[in-house]
Amino acid sequence: MSTTPENTETSSLSRSFGPEQIEAMIPHRQPMRLLDEVVEMTETTIHARKTFSADDFFVQGHFPGYPLVPGVIQCECCLQAGAILLRDHTPEVGEFVPVATRMDSVKFKSMVRPGDTVDIHVTLKERLSNAFFLSGKMLLGGKTTCRLEFACSITSPRGGDSSDGDQS
Repeated sequence: MSTTPENTETSSLSRSFGPEQIEAMIPHRQPMRLLDEVVEMTETTIHARKTFSADDFFVQGHFPGYPLVPGVIQCECCLQAGAILLRDHTPEVGEFVPVATRMDSVKFKSMVRPGDTVDIHVTLKERLSNAFFLSGKMLLGGKTTCRLEFACSITSPRGGDSSDGDQS
């Protein structure tokens, strides 16, 4: 059975929260927690922020003398925001691990560098059983840096089948 989220203009479920609340919602920890704050969240959308630093491990060698945030890290920011969004769409809140199963139509529009603060927007498009289909984009100064469509499934972190998808 396919369900499409209805009324994407629902009221905010949460105003703003920071790193401690984010870590209570997803399994990611430093140095791989890539969200600094959630600005706003509804039932089907999330707006988060991240400020990149010259100390972030992924810019140390990418590239010396001209550090850039790798595209895969930009995608991971969207995936982590999506994981927070999905937390309230599963009956096993706190008892699941979201895993990325697909990324499509990934496009990089502009570079992101240390010192940049980006806005991350993710929208839940559809749910089929325990599969969730989302779209994400990252903005810098109001301009798109990255855009992607992705899918996640929910699995139990307590053992289980590794064929559920690639973990993110």
